[in-house]
Amino acid sequence: METRAIRFLILFFVFSNAYAENIEQQVQVTDPFIELHTGHGDGYPVFYVVDRGEIITIQLRYTNWFKIKTENGKQGWAERRQLAQTLSLTGEVVEFKDASQDDFSQRVWEAGALLGDFNGAAILSMYSGYAFTKNLSAELALSQVIGNVSSSTILKAGMVIQPFPEWRYSPYFTLGTGIINNKPRATLVQPEDKTNQISNVGIGLRTYLTRRFVFRVEYNDYVIFSASNDNDKNEDIKEWKAGFVVFF
Repeated sequence: METRAIRFLILFFVFSNAYAENIEQQVQVTDPFIELHTGHGDGYPVFYVVDRGEIITIQLRYTNWFKIKTENGKQGWAERRQLAQTLSLTGEVVEFKDASQDDFSQRVWEAGALLGDFNGAAILSMYSGYAFTKNLSAELALSQVIGNVSSSTILKAGMVIQPFPEWRYSPYFTLGTGIINNKPRATLVQPEDKTNQISNVGIGLRTYLTRRFVFRVEYNDYVIFSASNDNDKNEDIKEWKAGFVVFF
């Protein structure tokens, strides 16, 4: 796989794993103590211990780790299990909810990376989407196609219609347009790069996995329009791809 495609994939997984939720909630420690780590993981050393009865501010959540600020200004990370008995300032037990299927149906933003087949060539797509309603969202995607004789870059904008967002396995339909730039691999006679307009219609299926992750698989039928000064006919391309989505 080409370097650009590998970079796309790395960037997505860094983004999805680096996502943290802002909380900014004050709670009272009722456990005997809470250990603060220098980072969000057991591998990070403990540098401070918060005693029972102290008021702390929970600032961020990163999976099952929470960034804590104490009254005297110490900042560190605590595991979720150590916050199980914390109380709100009104005396109620604080519940830390995980994202759910309902949260996905009410999402505003999402981003994903998908791998698949584009007319016999490998394709890697990265996209971001904005939901106007539960049923309608807009997406912007950048794809890299890696073939034996050429490679292509696709920039596409489109709409996604999801008629049943509350279903665990939720079908959707796509409609998009964009451009494709085809770059032939080096030969003795170097051909020119070609850029053409494209459009697509498609169908797919999404299913909620866990926390903020969704699995997505889809099929698209593309039309690559020939240039006005080109005698070639429009080209029909079939595409299959699947991948993972993070939403927030």
